Amino acid sequence: MNYTTLITVEQLAAVLDQPDLAVIDCRYVMGDPDGGKRAYIQSHIPGAVYAHLDVDLAAQVEPGKTGRHPLPSVEEFAASCSQWGIDERVQVVAYDDAGGAYASRLWWLLRWVGHEKVAVLDGGFAKWVAEDRPGETGEQPSSAHSFHADVASPLTVDAAFVEAHLSGSECVLIDSRAAERFRGDEEPLDSVAGHIPGAKNLPHKGVLNDSGEFLSQEALRVRFETVLEGRPAEKAVFYCGSGVTACHNILAMQHAGFGGAKLYPGSWSEWITDKNRPVATGD
Repeated sequence: MNYTTLITVEQLAAVLDQPDLAVIDCRYVMGDPDGGKRAYIQSHIPGAVYAHLDVDLAAQVEPGKTGRHPLPSVEEFAASCSQWGIDERVQVVAYDDAGGAYASRLWWLLRWVGHEKVAVLDGGFAKWVAEDRPGETGEQPSSAHSFHADVASPLTVDAAFVEAHLSGSECVLIDSRAAERFRGDEEPLDSVAGHIPGAKNLPHKGVLNDSGEFLSQEALRVRFETVLEGRPAEKAVFYCGSGVTACHNILAMQHAGFGGAKLYPGSWSEWITDKNRPVATGD
């Protein structure tokens, strides 16, 4: 097994009994932090363990300093991976019920610490259920492994980097939030509405079709070529509200064959903690 971007329901079902496989349920309900865990306990893919966005895939928020989902420390995340049964031999499959919007955060984090054998289930739990695949209830124990992190290549940029590249001549800054939030028409989660000046808007939900599955690689290539405007993928910096759904765009970009995009993990919710940083509204 060597799936590094997406895996289909059919492909996962065919390898579900393999020993070097870890299936991670990443379901999350905005506004109901325990909703994803309750859904997991009620029914999940056989053998799956649960990863909580707020607890396992993020560090504690430092008010006035960090965004809403700061990155966990490498050591803390490596310990979680060990508990989930992940080591260098293990193929990881992450899924959710939001088109991969939350599972892609785990996908990105694992690549961040040097583990590339990780894929997101295309169509997620909804497609698994729709195809009458088997399920389990309750919490499942995992076999602890020893995970060794290797943060070799930089996949992130910080606020200082973003501020130094606001002109957009060298890098392209891409906001992954919905258009209404980008323009500043509404802001349901953060205290300031708008976007980082110079950013382009590419809502992460646009990588999915009407069935909640990823667009074809060809369609994704066109989508990202349009926003890159001739720049190499390494010059793309993605952000969103808190560094979660931006990973959805990065996953889609990787699946389309454009590797090397960067994440601004703090994203909008960190950017606005400093009142001296500029804010733009409108298109």
